[in-house]
Amino acid sequence: VQLQASGGGAVRAGGSLELSCAASGRAIRQYGMAWFRQGPGPKREFVAAIAWNGRDTYAADSVKGRFTISRDNVKNTMYLLMNGLQPDDTAVYYCAMREEPYSLGLWDDLSSWAYWGQGTLVTVSS
Repeated sequence: VQLQASGGGAVRAGGSLELSCAASGRAIRQYGMAWFRQGPGPKREFVAAIAWNGRDTYAADSVKGRFTISRDNVKNTMYLLMNGLQPDDTAVYYCAMREEPYSLGLWDDLSSWAYWGQGTLVTVSS
């Protein structure tokens, strides 16, 4: 399984970006997926997750109302639409996928995600 994250870039505060995470080696339709990010510090933090069914989504409090996670099982791709970007959103964004099909819960637990993309950098200037 390989995950390829893309869509990062440099924007001004208040701007928008849409990240994509294209999967290969496995059809995503049975698996939960998520976005995490890592800023200047060592900790990788949870951003948002979407269950295998595509209907259940979860987001960190810091991005609720601004970021929207979605998936297109036909394109085998997950997305993160980011609106109202702020300098604190500056980070490398990573996508992740579950090992087990239909698994739920522990969305913000790094150890519950088996596969990771390489990351895409988002830089927000004030």
